[in-house]
Amino acid sequence: MGGATDDDRRVRRPGESGHRAVPHTADIRIEAWATSREHCLAEAVLGMVECFADVSGVRPRAVDRVRLAEASDDDLLATLLDEVIYRLEVYGQVPVDVEADEADGGLDVRLAVAGLSDVEITGAVPKAVAWNDLRIGPDPYGWSCTVTVDA
Repeated sequence: MGGATDDDRRVRRPGESGHRAVPHTADIRIEAWATSREHCLAEAVLGMVECFADVSGVRPRAVDRVRLAEASDDDLLATLLDEVIYRLEVYGQVPVDVEADEADGGLDVRLAVAGLSDVEITGAVPKAVAWNDLRIGPDPYGWSCTVTVDA
């Protein structure tokens, strides 16, 4: 989010991580930020989950590890969110915590997951990641990303 608006300054502070959903016609638009690329990617996952489920107080049933191959930062963001959507659709798993670490240009991700039946559904479940206006990169505060998710 280079060129932060006044709204961004109220939400973001140097050294902090976070995410938020912003209004977008018929879809979910997620903004995430952190001090590093890996933490920003993890915040994007948590932001997407928060748009459709309340995971507060939910304990994970399992911890899954995902290895994403070396790719551009935009590709890593899209691939990681697609992986979460896939696990949601196929296995009924919802991440309640996420950690990501750089590994040879790629990404090692730890997903602490709960069952879909263990969480309160609060919105439309995501179906796909849109490539239109997808962006992740360094900014004055660290790293930030924006992505639209089709619900």
